[in-house]
Amino acid sequence: MTSNPLTIKNLIKAVGGGLTPRMVRHYHTLGLLPPAKRSHGNYRLYTDHDVQHLRRIVALKQQGFQLSHIQKLLATDSMTTTNDSLMTQLQQQYRSVMQYLGRLRQTASALEGLLGRDRECLNIQLEAIDQLRQLEVETITGFAQLEKLWDGLDAATHTHPEEFQESLEHLLPDLSDRSEIEVDLLKKLVLACGDVSLVDVVRLSENAIAAVRDAIKAGCQIVADVKPVFASLDQTRLAHLGCEVVTLIDDPHITSVTEAEHEFWQHRQWRERLQQLNSNCVLVVGYAPSVLMAACEAIENGKLQPALIIGMPIGFSHAPSAKRRLMRSGIPFITSLGTLGGGLLAAIALNALAESLIEKPNCHCYLG
Repeated sequence: MTSNPLTIKNLIKAVGGGLTPRMVRHYHTLGLLPPAKRSHGNYRLYTDHDVQHLRRIVALKQQGFQLSHIQKLLATDSMTTTNDSLMTQLQQQYRSVMQYLGRLRQTASALEGLLGRDRECLNIQLEAIDQLRQLEVETITGFAQLEKLWDGLDAATHTHPEEFQESLEHLLPDLSDRSEIEVDLLKKLVLACGDVSLVDVVRLSENAIAAVRDAIKAGCQIVADVKPVFASLDQTRLAHLGCEVVTLIDDPHITSVTEAEHEFWQHRQWRERLQQLNSNCVLVVGYAPSVLMAACEAIENGKLQPALIIGMPIGFSHAPSAKRRLMRSGIPFITSLGTLGGGLLAAIALNALAESLIEKPNCHCYLG
């Protein structure tokens, strides 16, 4: 940082994040940025404090906050801000975003209904597209025609079993930059939940596939956070590979995320057991975000050294935080951004990697 005044050009360079002079002037107009001092030539001059302030604005904007909310969040005297009012506004924005996502999901579903067709449905797919071109919806009759169109598409599903892989190829984004094993993993995760958008939120560390293959080859211990995740793991293949499968929270009565979270918090024995896990184990977390958070803390304190963590717990505040911490831990990982996840997805991720190791033990595509 420098104590010398900055021109708007140098300010933008210091802040980064795609900031433009027009945006800076707009923030002045809105009151997000206080008036700048002027040079003798009437040019705006900025300070290090302005740089920090703008960085906060850019960061919050990139997270999706509206400028009106950013202004309240960054109010100089935060104690004078009515927190209840701000929370209400943020809730309203969240609901608006979710409604918008719902409309987008409806659009995606309509496109999936057309594009996600295998070869057996090709003729009826072409007929449906032709009918869409000629559709007239000025009257109620038009909407009835649309329903009839979808009924016609649905009729084709009774004539043959669905070819999932073929349909999926029509919907997946370009994955040519991913390894064969990673593509197989992503496809299995999508088929497990029926949501192609999952591809965009799954994250693998650069060395994740190599780490898990090496660990499984060595007959590592596989640790599920709860019994339902344990039950979803492919015990037969893992036994064939010489891997012992155990449960961290070894209570058969735990059947929900809420129960798993509270059980881990209330009984110290599970935290102690977490720190006693075998070195080079693979930890599969699909329920309790606190398990993932505690694992990251144990790693940071040198009390746990797993070969890989599959971290896909469910939760609306703790889970996203735990996943971010996992991605900063330095341990090989597979995770999903935000709130998406669950025990089934976590188990399927490991099952897919174990299956690929058996079917393609000498594959090195992931090293490219």
